[in-house]
Amino acid sequence: MPMPTNKVSPISPIKASSVNHWDYETDVAVIGCGGAGACAAISAHDAGSRVLIFELASGIGGSTALSSAEVYLGGGTRVQKATGHRDTKRAMTDFLTAAAGPQADKAKIVAYVAGSTDHFDWLVEQGVVFKDSEYPHRAIMALTDDCLLYTGGENAHPYNKIAPPAPRGHNLKVVGDNGGPLLMKTLGAKIDEKSIPVELNSRALALIVDDSDDQQSVIGVQVRIDMQERYVKARSGVILASGGFVMNDQMVKQYAPELTRCTVPIGNPGDTGSGILMGMGVGGAAINMHEGFVSLPFYPPASLTYGIFINSQGQRFVNEDSYHGRVGAFILREIGGPVYLVLAVEDYGKYETESYLNADVAATAESIVELESDLNLPPGELQATMSDYNKHAKAGNDELFHKDPVWLKPLEPPFVALDVTPGRGAFYPYFTLGGLDTLPTGEVLKASGDVITGLYAVGRTACGIPRRGEGYASGMSVGDATFTGRQAGMAASTRTTT
Repeated sequence: MPMPTNKVSPISPIKASSVNHWDYETDVAVIGCGGAGACAAISAHDAGSRVLIFELASGIGGSTALSSAEVYLGGGTRVQKATGHRDTKRAMTDFLTAAAGPQADKAKIVAYVAGSTDHFDWLVEQGVVFKDSEYPHRAIMALTDDCLLYTGGENAHPYNKIAPPAPRGHNLKVVGDNGGPLLMKTLGAKIDEKSIPVELNSRALALIVDDSDDQQSVIGVQVRIDMQERYVKARSGVILASGGFVMNDQMVKQYAPELTRCTVPIGNPGDTGSGILMGMGVGGAAINMHEGFVSLPFYPPASLTYGIFINSQGQRFVNEDSYHGRVGAFILREIGGPVYLVLAVEDYGKYETESYLNADVAATAESIVELESDLNLPPGELQATMSDYNKHAKAGNDELFHKDPVWLKPLEPPFVALDVTPGRGAFYPYFTLGGLDTLPTGEVLKASGDVITGLYAVGRTACGIPRRGEGYASGMSVGDATFTGRQAGMAASTRTTT
């Protein structure tokens, strides 16, 4: 059996002058075939380029296939109009800008919003089916084949004061948590229809640069297939679509140590940061690497939203009608003590049969004084918190955190407290949001802001639209990945035809 000739590192690019022969030649080489890579390949092919896909796994899909695959789109999609939601590009822009906070990439947001309805139509053209209906319940995902739902707390404080809220999570027409497999099956069928070659079980090892010019342009990639190193010449560019780095413990500890307090990484085994490291190896800037998405899936049942989150001082710190990712991000900030969800037993409801939370009951009590004592909280603090909360809830106005009145009511005994402290058993799934700095069209940038000729990054290999866990919305990653894949495919093909 032939063995690799030498050990290679993704951060050490190969000089073209050392390559004696090319095993493959193409216009565009796509590394990874999740949602981002699939859309990049289809887009580049349709623009007239020859495309080769190299996928690490034994089948396509990536992390997209593991997701529920809501697609975050707005500005007046067909489904929004059909369900009576008037969404504007201005409202969507304002929300995404606020959600990304100081890390917001204005150019990417503007491009994404401007192309949002067109991207919806493009997905439909590829065979993706969306039902013209709404899932009106507070839920992490649609449990029916209905399409439209709120997935980012757009209708909760502070966002509902920043931009007119509208649901933008577009669920595929499929029952249950099966959107990801269906989306990738649909895109895979389109790849087959267009006869785009896919090399499975192929590991990208390092980029190949043209050392005959000062630009050090990327002109290919080294891959390992059947335990043998192969050299791929990509005349127009290499598109890195190999995911984030959530499965690389060393990188997570180095760049995003706060995420180590979470419990379950969300991703596929290939999310090791190899694409990011390859980009860094040729001078690409990696940005926002400390940020990640973290969820505390405390609903369903939606009735738990009536409760209050408290920290080790017995004080609230977030409006409980926020999106589960925002709540999870805020909890990670509560350093130095336990965090509980306190609620009336009547609202505990179907928690044990419906919830994904897996949080243990820390205490039950017939009075708030008893609960405060059982949780070993500072004397009087939880009593004061509950007194203020109930007073404001009775008046229908949460003066401290602006929880929507629909979720406000005085909490009456008996009480139950769920222990949601990170590291104590509650379910905290997470993934990374940092990656290579890119233009909206996918070109990878150096720290200087200069473009690395011939190199593109998409999906979670790049730092895209979503920038912060507290401002994340379900569907942002699949929306961003499929959209940026298309943009990079078209941009690389422009180099092909000029």
